[in-house]
Amino acid sequence: MLKPLFALPRTVWLLGLVSFFNDAASELVYPLVPIYLASVLMAGPKALGLIEGIAEATGSLLKLFSGVMSDRLQSTKHWVVGGYTVAAIARPLLAFTTAWPMVLVLRFADRVGKGLRTSPRDALLALTVTKEHRGLAFGLHRAMDNAGAVVGPLLAAWLLVEHVPLKDVFLWASLGGVIAVLLALSVKEPKRDIDTPVQRFSWSVKALPAPFKRYLLVVALFTLGNASNMFLLLRAKDMGLPEYQVPLLWALVSLTAALFSAPLSALSDKVGRVRLIVGGWVVYSVFYLLLGLNGQPSLVWPLFAFYGLFMAATEGAEKALVADMVSNEVLGTAYGWFNLTAGIMLLPASIIFGWLWQATSPLAAFGFSAGCALFAALLLRVWVSPLHFCNPSKST
Repeated sequence: MLKPLFALPRTVWLLGLVSFFNDAASELVYPLVPIYLASVLMAGPKALGLIEGIAEATGSLLKLFSGVMSDRLQSTKHWVVGGYTVAAIARPLLAFTTAWPMVLVLRFADRVGKGLRTSPRDALLALTVTKEHRGLAFGLHRAMDNAGAVVGPLLAAWLLVEHVPLKDVFLWASLGGVIAVLLALSVKEPKRDIDTPVQRFSWSVKALPAPFKRYLLVVALFTLGNASNMFLLLRAKDMGLPEYQVPLLWALVSLTAALFSAPLSALSDKVGRVRLIVGGWVVYSVFYLLLGLNGQPSLVWPLFAFYGLFMAATEGAEKALVADMVSNEVLGTAYGWFNLTAGIMLLPASIIFGWLWQATSPLAAFGFSAGCALFAALLLRVWVSPLHFCNPSKST
């Protein structure tokens, strides 16, 4: 695998480095937000669900807009640079919040930045490589992204051990954000076919292939049970995990994903995307059931490492499958719809999860998520996969 890995275009590696530094900054902040809300701003699971749901869902609308516009303008770089810039500005400002609604505003701004960059960046990656190496390219990108997500929590844990105030920890996020923006500026726009017609602006999904539209519905179902990962960290803390170990726990998840993302995503180039995604979603379901039932802090670490395998198996393969289903001239639009669907469902997912947890029990919330994942895996295999194989993509 090493030879094709190092043969990937410079743009793939450069975008991987951008994600590495951006996620190092993001994950320095991310695992500390639930702690900050609970211990400093005195907000509970309902507020956390509302913040994450609104921020992710609303920001996801921009993923469709930026994807469609990148097709129309045949340009991706400016959207990528702009998105990373907005996020780099928003994250350190968490240090100056005094109430949870201010956290909501800044988390929303951070997700706006992600909305601006995600779909054009995914299209840029897909345009840069051939179909035969698409899974590997997305897997490498996710591996470097998750490697940054290891560095961030480790730095956060070290700062907490050194008794650095949470507000000061947030300010450290500015460093990785600046480096990510500078690297994004050096990305080159991919060459396009001069005969490719300029796409008119359209929000419609009607022109996209039927298998892809079915795939979107299945992704929506899975995401309905995929509430914010902050609930996982909150669960670990409730189970008795010391506060300073919470960032380390998330670093373990990211490390597992970083180590296995490239090989597992590359495996999807050979055995098929659907098989790998179905397997990953089954792993997700088992993890959520065990976390809902488990009350022993000693089992938290192996369980979260298990969760990292789910991320490694699915993150790259899910996005590579999008490019397999559509033609190159509508890649940005397709990724816009994919990212919008996955993001917009986080609002009901996080609200439902937070409500079930607080009104019933953690087991009810985690059991609901596990059920959604299993049903989605079944539908992907029997409802989407046969139609996809009967109607192969024309993209290259």
